[in-house]
Amino acid sequence: MIKVDNLIKKFGNFTAVDNISFDVKDGEILAFLGPNGAGKTTTIKMLTTVLPPSSGKIELNGYNPLTQKDKARHSFGIVFQDSSVDDELTAYENMMMHAVLYGIKKSEQKVKIEHLLGFVELWDRRNELVKNFSGGMKRRLEIAKGLLHHPKILFLDEPTQGLDPQTRNHIWEYIKKMNAEEKMTVFFTTHYIEEAEKAADRVVVIDHGQIVAIGTPAELKTKTGKDNLEDAFISLTGKTIREEGADSFGRMRQAGRMGGWRR
Repeated sequence: MIKVDNLIKKFGNFTAVDNISFDVKDGEILAFLGPNGAGKTTTIKMLTTVLPPSSGKIELNGYNPLTQKDKARHSFGIVFQDSSVDDELTAYENMMMHAVLYGIKKSEQKVKIEHLLGFVELWDRRNELVKNFSGGMKRRLEIAKGLLHHPKILFLDEPTQGLDPQTRNHIWEYIKKMNAEEKMTVFFTTHYIEEAEKAADRVVVIDHGQIVAIGTPAELKTKTGKDNLEDAFISLTGKTIREEGADSFGRMRQAGRMGGWRR
């Protein structure tokens, strides 16, 4: 469902993603893990047509995101790390706008919107402006929006960041249900390593722009001799604390190419 071959992304003299290759099977749940500044978000932005790669090949659902953007975009849903909801619209209006953009039939729009807003427990707040929502409520709305058109691939960039354990568990139960019932492929990043251990069929670990390990959670634990995936992850990437984007930001300043890039 996803194929990545020799993917590279450079910002001036700084290489954010350094010649990575992997694939994701149809219906697989894959966790893409790495410390801050490892290249996770940059990779997702290339996979979802937000950033063009410097070189390499990408295939999504059989489509080339560079030459077949519209077909590729209709194949996936995305929950970005940064909010993409419109604060000046209501929750319902945000959902309706997404439904129209993705060509959901008028006869199905209201039913699907009610179902998903009910699932994330926002139906009673559907007519409120999103600017009045808490960060957690906005996150839940983002997830509902990403699921609205029943995508073949769902990209999740730290989807449960800032959510309480109950909400995180509730959302993951629904995502795994859709994965099982509709064979929806899920590609996600998270700093909650226990989420990856519980949900992922396989894990890709990236650090300093390069892939350092690929395998099931059990395989990575065996490889590192650790009892849990978090300890295995630290064994693979080291114990050095990474400040959010600090190392990458400094190198990008030296390259003279900061504009808008985060990770």
